[in-house]
Amino acid sequence: MTLSAYAKETLVFQNQAGKLFYQPAGYVRLAWAPERQPVEIIQALYEQVLALLKSTGARRILSDHGARAPLPVAAQEWLTTDWIPRAMSQANTHHCAIVEGADPMHRLSTQSVVSTAPAGFKFKRFDNFAAADAWLRSQALPA
Repeated sequence: MTLSAYAKETLVFQNQAGKLFYQPAGYVRLAWAPERQPVEIIQALYEQVLALLKSTGARRILSDHGARAPLPVAAQEWLTTDWIPRAMSQANTHHCAIVEGADPMHRLSTQSVVSTAPAGFKFKRFDNFAAADAWLRSQALPA
């Protein structure tokens, strides 16, 4: 992602888990904090993501994992069994680009979510913002 792309973003919400931005290119961006968070704080951030997807019609997500700690197992399960199905049905969201973090344990928790997510929800993992941004912009949105 270029500096000009950042300049166009709007900070919509933040809590201890991270920050949520609206990107006018048609997606929302999560910038995660590095500290391990309780499930409730993670859920609160994701509920704001869903509200933003619904209110803007953005329908795509870029999740910048950076130095984020691995998600607790309970948060992983909640994402795959509750939040992702709701994002798909309520906001017609089917694409998530992940900018990987460096922590190998974090990558394992990410893989757990990716491998158990509902069919029809497409994740793609990247090492940098520019590639993630380009992929999201290239995805045809479902009707």
